[in-house]
Amino acid sequence: MNMKMYLLLASCWCWVGVSVAEATDLPNVVLIYADDLGYGDVGCYNPESHVETPHMDLLASQGMRFTDAHSPSTVCTPSRYGVMTGRMPFRLDYRGVFTGVEGPCLISQQRLTLPEMLRDQGYTTAMFGKWHIGLTFSDPQGRPVYEASQKRGVELVRLTDFSRPVQDGPLQHGFEHFFGTACCPTTDWLYAWIDGDHVPVPPTKIRERDKLPKHVYGRDCRPGLIAPDFDLETVDQVILEKSLKFLRQQARNRPDQPFFLFHSTQAVHLPSFAAPPFQGQTDAGPHGDFIHQLDHVVGALMQELDELQLSDDTVVIVTSDNGPEVLTALNMREDHQHDGARPWRGLKRDQWEGGHRVPFIVRWPDRVPAGTVSHQTICQTDLMHTCAAIVGFELPHDCAEDSFNLLPIWLGETDQPVRPYTLHQTIRLALAIRRGPWKYLDHPGSGGNNYEKGPLQKWALADTAPQASGQLYNLETDPGETTNLVERHPEVVLELKALLEQTKHSGRSRS
Repeated sequence: MNMKMYLLLASCWCWVGVSVAEATDLPNVVLIYADDLGYGDVGCYNPESHVETPHMDLLASQGMRFTDAHSPSTVCTPSRYGVMTGRMPFRLDYRGVFTGVEGPCLISQQRLTLPEMLRDQGYTTAMFGKWHIGLTFSDPQGRPVYEASQKRGVELVRLTDFSRPVQDGPLQHGFEHFFGTACCPTTDWLYAWIDGDHVPVPPTKIRERDKLPKHVYGRDCRPGLIAPDFDLETVDQVILEKSLKFLRQQARNRPDQPFFLFHSTQAVHLPSFAAPPFQGQTDAGPHGDFIHQLDHVVGALMQELDELQLSDDTVVIVTSDNGPEVLTALNMREDHQHDGARPWRGLKRDQWEGGHRVPFIVRWPDRVPAGTVSHQTICQTDLMHTCAAIVGFELPHDCAEDSFNLLPIWLGETDQPVRPYTLHQTIRLALAIRRGPWKYLDHPGSGGNNYEKGPLQKWALADTAPQASGQLYNLETDPGETTNLVERHPEVVLELKALLEQTKHSGRSRS
């Protein structure tokens, strides 16, 4: 049966025993998805942090903080696919990330998404900020621009007809409202806002580098085409205002209808261009100021929920799409003695824990016990199954294949592992599997960054099994992944490798 038809029938079935009055008891869901925010960038995760994050720390004290949470990938595009679908992105066989006007969308039209599921359970759904899962822009003849030319980067942007609708984006995959960017807002070949399915102010000229802040945290800003209304320093302020406006409109116009708000930030992805009010506000330089601004965003959204008297009825989740960026982390270590990956080995793109173990905080007043900490291993793909459990939706077998229900953990109803094992992947589609304390990497090296030369060479660790084709670590006794035990425990390697192959061929890890 077609997934969309199944969803329609299933949603009808789910509502048979649910009255409109009962439907209003469903909680709102606010997901704040940061970019490149490392485990060690948040004060409640890192007592040695040199950047204060009072709002995220407060949120953790009001809810549950997970210490063993993981992004679906070590880079942004695939991680966002995993959140939206509950499916590990390596199953797409897609490597890398989108830039500029590249596409198509990685989410097929037949695949059920998190916002679709919630929308069809009566939620208003909105996303503001970075999309980055692929879109279809058109050339003047109406052809998908990524198919019409072999050009890439800024030249592909020049070929785009911005008077035509942008297709196969957020509005086609479950969001009723969208305002944001195609890819990384201040890094990319396209610096322009998308409002719903169109670009209201097209890009007209190459961004002017000489007008941007000049510091080591200001790199990674490609010479793309920029729209006249696109200010590289105020991106997160624009996104925040859109989310705040949405919350106010919901409270005023639809007070009895639950909503799902996906607030997707630019912070703290390079370049570290904090808005003027936040520049120089910390003792940790431009990137510290950027983390400070992100924390302000979290605080502003929490304050708005309070003022609108929505906090008690809202699940708030704060997490990140992967670990800290290499140049950011290395410069912060040298300049400000701040380690965004602390205490883990590895950085963004790497299979080691620093690449994908991320902050994950959830607050749901009177449901999630305040001030609690969970050490359970979880993945962001689990958000879909968890939200399905919250709204009483039974997931079809052929969707959310790698999603597990975290609700019993959130509610303090179990301390038993919810996941039998957890999968990990890198930008190169190198794979790893975690079961209990054992983590097996089905490849040598980081699976992402090159530690044999360049600035990362300083941080390379000696390989204790240099001839082995894989790596095995016991994270309970060796959380820093310093000693490869692959030759000492071949029986564990065989078990985990067999389990990894099984889940690859079966197409799922959820039973």
